[in-house]
Amino acid sequence: MPLLAIMGCSLCEERAEVPVLKVEGGHIQGVLAEDPSVYVYKGIPYAAPPIGELRWREPQPVVAWDSIRVCDKFGHPGYQSVHYPGYYASEWGYGDEAPYSEDCLYLNVWTKAAGETNRKLPVALWIHGGGYREGWGTEPEFDGQEWALKDVVLVTINYRLGIFGFMTYPELSEESPHHVSGNYGILDQIQALKWVKDNISQFGGDPDNVTIFGQSAGAGSVRTLCESPLARGLFNKAVIMSGGGLTVPAKEGEEAKPATPMNKFFTYNPTLAESEAETKKVMDWAGLTDLEKLRNAPTEIMYTIGSLYNMVNKTDLFLMERPIIDGYVSNKSFDEATRGGTIADIPYMIGYTLNDLGAMGPGIAEFCKVRQEQGGKAWAYEFARPLPDDGKHPEITDRLKGAFHSSDLWYVFKSLKHCWRPWTKGDWDLSEKMLTAWTNFVKYGNPNGEGEGLGWKPCTAENPQFMLFKLNDSNQEASEMGAPIIAK
Repeated sequence: MPLLAIMGCSLCEERAEVPVLKVEGGHIQGVLAEDPSVYVYKGIPYAAPPIGELRWREPQPVVAWDSIRVCDKFGHPGYQSVHYPGYYASEWGYGDEAPYSEDCLYLNVWTKAAGETNRKLPVALWIHGGGYREGWGTEPEFDGQEWALKDVVLVTINYRLGIFGFMTYPELSEESPHHVSGNYGILDQIQALKWVKDNISQFGGDPDNVTIFGQSAGAGSVRTLCESPLARGLFNKAVIMSGGGLTVPAKEGEEAKPATPMNKFFTYNPTLAESEAETKKVMDWAGLTDLEKLRNAPTEIMYTIGSLYNMVNKTDLFLMERPIIDGYVSNKSFDEATRGGTIADIPYMIGYTLNDLGAMGPGIAEFCKVRQEQGGKAWAYEFARPLPDDGKHPEITDRLKGAFHSSDLWYVFKSLKHCWRPWTKGDWDLSEKMLTAWTNFVKYGNPNGEGEGLGWKPCTAENPQFMLFKLNDSNQEASEMGAPIIAK
């Protein structure tokens, strides 16, 4: 038999082993993961492509298909800038993903129980970071196989980014039945949660046991979802990774400590009307004076227009490219909602890395204290393993040394095999420990599982201690409140 025919038969045999499922839109069939006990369904549409007349609209129903859709390729990431070697591109190995596109509303599912509708495995939905302007749910560090092997159904998503995901504009608010604009990327995430609610049983998942987790801007998205009335009831637990906590009230003679030390991009908080006015000023300058022209403008023009305006006019005018409090998707800040007791009343895990974007420890401890006062539980952690370096990557800057922002992702997904770094057995052991804690939390609402597990206690006012994840397992005294930790 010719080689191509043999290969074709092999692929047919593999595909035949993967269940065909019925989801919103039609039938789908995935592929086997590297471990053949895991099925992965790639690039499943969870909403209609948000292009043309659907640009800057709430996500619309999936466009149905007739034949079996073979889900063997990941969908388009949201439109963003090209990633060149250096900084995160060198760490995560960008380059194998699908082309960036506004047509990006796709998700992916890893599971051991496809087609077992009564299995009711716990479900985790991952929201990627990237400053709300870049990233995608299938970067190599987000390989979901190890989560599925822990009997969790893992869902990763892409959502609209940057100006396509968060732009505010007067005419958009006028056409909206809710009289708002912006927050389209968050609405995408809510739509993905609704898709999970309606479809995840096909993959052996329990629609009533869903955890959301995310890192950096993904953690910011989790914070927004925990406050949003539109997302209430769609998830049961939340993990906030490197997304900060609460502003720590000032003591006498001191200044309040911000929840998340960030730049203007995260700290500038205009009203919806102010943001719309700034957008209109930029678009009028570019000759895009109405919504029809804006929806017809090429993707590349829309993506670069804000930068061009600031470069030509030597300004730093801000176009909204992140969530905004609009009175519909979001009613108040995470800080205000937490202190007012209006965030989702669920278990939380929250933490950061040792060399993160500022000292997040105090704000995280404050969040845990407030949740305790309200009768809730929150487990806090610090990731403190400086990543090993083989010295063969001169493009690696100081921002990718130590336990840097995002360095914990390899460990949480136990995806170290996709990285160039010279991992030790200790790294693999630490990754297994973290993966177990995260999946235990998804299953039980407690990172220890059903027993004592790691001995990880909730962070409280009386015991403001964090679980310390590092290679050396010897005990270490809890430090001062600036970085409260507990080592196990």
